[in-house]
Amino acid sequence: MKLETLEEGKKRRNRSSLMSDSEIIIIMIDFHLGAHKTFKHYYNEIVSGYWKDLFPIRLSYNRFVELQQRCFIVFALFLREKCLGKCTGISFIDSTALKVCRNQRIHNHKVFKGLAERGKSSMGWFYGFKLHLVCNEKEELLSFYLTKGNVDDRNPRHIQKMTEQLFGKLFADKGYLSKALWEMLFADGIQLFTKLRKNMKNHIMNMKDKILLRKRAIIETINDELKNHCQVEHTRHRNTNNFMMNILGSLIAYCFFSKKPSLNLQKVNDGQLLLGFA
Repeated sequence: MKLETLEEGKKRRNRSSLMSDSEIIIIMIDFHLGAHKTFKHYYNEIVSGYWKDLFPIRLSYNRFVELQQRCFIVFALFLREKCLGKCTGISFIDSTALKVCRNQRIHNHKVFKGLAERGKSSMGWFYGFKLHLVCNEKEELLSFYLTKGNVDDRNPRHIQKMTEQLFGKLFADKGYLSKALWEMLFADGIQLFTKLRKNMKNHIMNMKDKILLRKRAIIETINDELKNHCQVEHTRHRNTNNFMMNILGSLIAYCFFSKKPSLNLQKVNDGQLLLGFA
């Protein structure tokens, strides 16, 4: 039985799509695995050209963009159940800025008006959102959270949600330095390690934790690959739903990377920690 909906008195088509959800998901993941900068060129040249035998029944580019958001729930569940790793007791947390437009066009931007906010990162001011990530020493994603650009990294609300499945030690940069945050995580069985500011007194830390804290840059490689390889950030969004689909596609594509930089923990007890490839 077909469900009929009324929206602003307009008549809309109510017919099933010729492409299945699995085909749409495969196309979106492969785009983020490749080196294409624009999805339109990828779809018209690769999917409709070289892969026309693999996808004999294809949609037009405009129709595909309209229908891809219907796979959001399946996409999110696939990422949560099949792609995220497991906590090993050593975790790293960091956030990265997602710009939705150039700073010169903030006043003229309409797509994310009322959603995106101005924020400041180590690279300067931006307008958009923040993507918060948690990974283990194997460079496997454990959890993620999307917030507005002006949300503090130490916000206890999203930190608590991201660390629900974590235990052991959590390493972060100076942006997560907070006594209240340390106490909240410690009550949940998580010990937070951050570098100290110049005007703070030094505290005792064993050699293993010092080495792991120095290797916190391992999560920076994830941010770099998401932005420069998986196209998680660009300023061509014309729809908020497709913006979310782009983020999910980028995260899933990263999880399919065959080689990820990882930490070799065999030499931690000897005071040495090497970067290798898993």
